[in-house]
Amino acid sequence: MGLLQDRTALVTGGASGIGLATAQRMAAEGAHVFITGRRKAELDAAVGTIGSAATGVVGDIANPADLDRLFEAVGGRGHGLDVLFANASVAEFVPLGQITEEHFDTLFNINVRGTMFTVQKALPLLNEGASVILNGSTNADVGAEAFGVYAATKAATRSFARTWANELRGRGIRVNTVMPGPTDTPGLSGLAADEEQAAEFRRNLASQVPLGRIADPAEIAAAVVFLASGESSFVTGSSLYVDGGLNQV
Repeated sequence: MGLLQDRTALVTGGASGIGLATAQRMAAEGAHVFITGRRKAELDAAVGTIGSAATGVVGDIANPADLDRLFEAVGGRGHGLDVLFANASVAEFVPLGQITEEHFDTLFNINVRGTMFTVQKALPLLNEGASVILNGSTNADVGAEAFGVYAATKAATRSFARTWANELRGRGIRVNTVMPGPTDTPGLSGLAADEEQAAEFRRNLASQVPLGRIADPAEIAAAVVFLASGESSFVTGSSLYVDGGLNQV
């Protein structure tokens, strides 16, 4: 029997990268997984990869109407929600002095506002003892150049988890943050201008990690599944670093 046997889970931003790897692992552990994404073709491909244990719902977490439609679909299955991985987020390099209102609003609308309303709108569906996992980042702890707005959104995410863990304890709901280090995802490559620059970017990141490499998305997914399962039954309000020692050593 899998760690999430007969559970119902939701992964936002589940069409690629960490979200897709997590949805695949949750399905392998016995869960039925709802996944969201803004691009239908990518979402359909992800559902095809996972199989019958997945349901895709197209939508943007920054759009309240899309969230309402998402949770209507989840509720329609009739089993409530046992696991919520609020994973969807965006990143972009912009240094102080060049930050625009559009850059600030986009990152905060998705990473902070979208995450907050995802969890809030999920509350009526969350079953007793459910697990909520927020996708943070080790960037919340460091002053990486040109990543100030992104890092601020992830610091806000981690703060949310601590508050919500306290507010939801009466329902037995645990709230934790997974803190990935550099991970080999399409989003990481998208920060570079071309594939050559992306490869150099990955090499530079790997050189800073004590384990000498960047993470595979499946390694982050394993940590999320741990936080989602009964294996972490006495863990709440925590930040679980999965960073190859980057911020630890």
